[in-house]
Amino acid sequence: MRDVKNLGPGADGPDRIVGAIDVRILGTGAYVPPRVVSNDEVGAPAGVDDAWITRKTAIRQRRWAAVGQATSDLATAAARAAMESAGITAEQLSVIAVATSTPDRPQPPTAAYVQQNLGAAGTAAFDVNAVCSGTVFALSAVGSVILRRGGYALVIGADVYSRILNPADRKTVVLFGDGAGAMVLGTTEKGPLVRHVALHTFGDLSGLIQVPAGGSRLPLDRAGLDAGLQYFAMDGREVRRFVVEQLPQLVKGFLHEAGVEPADISHVIPHQANGVMLDEVLTDLAMPRATMHRTLTHYGNTGAASIPITLDAAARAGAFRPGELILLAGFGGGMAASFALVEW
Repeated sequence: MRDVKNLGPGADGPDRIVGAIDVRILGTGAYVPPRVVSNDEVGAPAGVDDAWITRKTAIRQRRWAAVGQATSDLATAAARAAMESAGITAEQLSVIAVATSTPDRPQPPTAAYVQQNLGAAGTAAFDVNAVCSGTVFALSAVGSVILRRGGYALVIGADVYSRILNPADRKTVVLFGDGAGAMVLGTTEKGPLVRHVALHTFGDLSGLIQVPAGGSRLPLDRAGLDAGLQYFAMDGREVRRFVVEQLPQLVKGFLHEAGVEPADISHVIPHQANGVMLDEVLTDLAMPRATMHRTLTHYGNTGAASIPITLDAAARAGAFRPGELILLAGFGGGMAASFALVEW
């Protein structure tokens, strides 16, 4: 496992981007498909039951997309909810970024379909693939765009993992759900301020999470299909080790660079990977005043959508007070980690 101690305060390197972007979150939105998939339903083909899944993950159910429902459909619904929350129209958008690792198609970008669905003609639209940490990567990218161009940015995290799961693999099939979450960003004087961001990629750990076939390295053919290489694969033990051992170090360095103490954080919105693992991580983060927010109990791990879905749920529940500091913490395939400090 890679030692990231050298990536603490003041470090630099090609796998690390840190800085302030000074944009504001003007609205949030989310969408999950209506189909509820229970632990018993998803566990039966994998040879596990509700009790096993709950004990290992704290997930009790998830939502899966309907036949014919694609990532862009979920993303569009979440985007409309966020735009309504922000009180803007599609004509006011300067840029749309969709964070996803389950695009509608390899080409064109899923964001192009979202642009068309919203009627946002002329808006720049692109995808970001940093797997489950992708939404904060996208937030960082579009923040710089609207600081130069003005207007508003739409950041969407959306994934339909149910289409790439091996139903017999209990390590993965029990974890994932489908969904989308969105944020509208602007450079106005009011609204929650994104004070600081940091992005990390550890390419030497890229083999821990992958879909082996279907790209230019290994095109998907009949032999690949027979071998199940089209499915999402994960080294669960090493992924857990990465998160538990490295995430607290990275967060500590991030907060130091942002000029805040762990005790200053009131809320944590983490990637919703596994509830049992998140309990362990929260203890190691040593944030005595922080509330960790969750949606995984009912939605499972929704990939790049999990942070914006959870942020939207907490915001709509009135969980945040003006001036409170919120830590958004993403982690996932790459391996990648991403953080944003938001002042509500």
